[in-house]
Amino acid sequence: MSEYVAAARAWLAQDPDATTREELTSLIERVEDGDAEAAADLEDRFATRLAFGTAGLRGTLGAGSNRMNRVLVAQAAAGFAAYLREKQPDGTPTVVVGYDGRRNSDVFARDSVEIFAGAGLRAILLPRMLPTPVLAFAVRHLGADAGVMVTASHNPPDDNGYKVYLGGADDGAQIVSPADAEIAAHIQRVADAGDVTVLPRSVGFENAPEALVEAYVAATAAVAPAPAGADGLRWVYTAMHGVGWETVSRVLAEAGYPAPTVVEAQIHPDGRFPTVAFPNPEEPGAMDLAFETARSADAELVIANDPDADRLAVAIPDPDVEGGWRRLTGNEIGLLLGWRAARTASGGSLACSLVSSPGLQAVAEHYGLDFHATLTGFKWISRAPGIVYGFEEALGYLVNPETVRDKDGISAAVAFLGLATAARAEGRTVADLLEEFRDTFGAFASDQISVRVTDLSEIGAIMASLRAQPPSAVGEVAVSRIDDLLHGVDGLPPGDVLRIWLEDGSRLIVRPSGTEPKLKLYLDVRGSSAKKARRRLEALRAGAEELLATVR
Repeated sequence: MSEYVAAARAWLAQDPDATTREELTSLIERVEDGDAEAAADLEDRFATRLAFGTAGLRGTLGAGSNRMNRVLVAQAAAGFAAYLREKQPDGTPTVVVGYDGRRNSDVFARDSVEIFAGAGLRAILLPRMLPTPVLAFAVRHLGADAGVMVTASHNPPDDNGYKVYLGGADDGAQIVSPADAEIAAHIQRVADAGDVTVLPRSVGFENAPEALVEAYVAATAAVAPAPAGADGLRWVYTAMHGVGWETVSRVLAEAGYPAPTVVEAQIHPDGRFPTVAFPNPEEPGAMDLAFETARSADAELVIANDPDADRLAVAIPDPDVEGGWRRLTGNEIGLLLGWRAARTASGGSLACSLVSSPGLQAVAEHYGLDFHATLTGFKWISRAPGIVYGFEEALGYLVNPETVRDKDGISAAVAFLGLATAARAEGRTVADLLEEFRDTFGAFASDQISVRVTDLSEIGAIMASLRAQPPSAVGEVAVSRIDDLLHGVDGLPPGDVLRIWLEDGSRLIVRPSGTEPKLKLYLDVRGSSAKKARRRLEALRAGAEELLATVR
């Protein structure tokens, strides 16, 4: 334990944050008094460090190398600056930094731009807390070499993160290998030097002009100007305590859509996320206030963004559901938006993550477009050759790849409003569009089983067990083949994913979450009718749950 106490004291000596210094000082005192619980806590904080990967950094706020804090962010900023200088030894790299409304996001962003500027980079800070898509837009719009967004998206309130983009040949997309490993190596060298207080800092960074936000608003409003059917639309919007509303409201006004009834308790940024257990529209209960507001407003549609507004959720009236409102799945939204894109595309490709509905491939084939299934994450989807549209089932949609090379919940909201109001002008609803999709392309049905764990080793054990003893059947349906993506399949980079194909054409995919302590199972079936697809999906789910119980 003495090594962790020594590491904690060394950390204290360089920590500029009074809150985490006090937290760590108290913890050290408890350890020295023989508190076993405090000793375990200290070990958890210093036995390892948050890994920098293709998702950047993401973790719980607090003191220590295995937490998100100002020391760790300073190390990350200095390491990233060294990486950018290494790539441009004779130039002055430009990096733009944005932040959302989470705790310490503004502090981490300010530390970063000061360290970037101190390292000789041209550092630009967005004018205030703004959605992640605005930062992704800014990297391309400003011709920057890199971007950093301080956000943990829809993670629990005590988390924060550091999301990294690259310009140039990467075209403003999130980093992928080998850039992640190269940046991580530079960060480790800074950490090994042991004192972030000696890093040069400068207040000579730039503040991005308001014109940058105006350019994003204009480009996003142009995605789907309001059709005649938008007049009088009654709809509800929630920002889920995030930063979306200010930008969304400006986009709506410019595009010509009527203002929504907002969920007042969730419309302003609040890093405590007081009305939701998890600020993720996918989580049970997260949209209850939106549904309550919709019932009061006699709304026709509900639209939600997650806290950094890079995801979109949609709900529609459904008398067969308790409470009268049903949230569409990410696949349902993704297929409707993909259909919209395909109808107007003159060429190019549709893309989705390999765990998303295979229905998008049917759409692409119907319209003579190319199709690409990628590893999960928009760092991969956005790089699909010739992409005109991409999505992932976790409520992420890329509808305007010429301006934003990442998922964008605001442009997706505008695109969906365009779809819904165009149908409304014909006397039809979103439910009618879903039925027309099934009639045209077939009945695709999807489901997901998500297992949250407290011990990450449990996920690794389950994946190892499935590989050591592959199932011969899922439920009563035999397995026809298993693709282990650890070895690379269909030209995809290696990934910790098992894709299980069944003899009836159904598909089960198992993978660890990339951002949360979860194991995820993705279920996909296709039927000749919605009723038959639902029955097949129910049987697949029962079989998958039985398989999961066995390996656990």
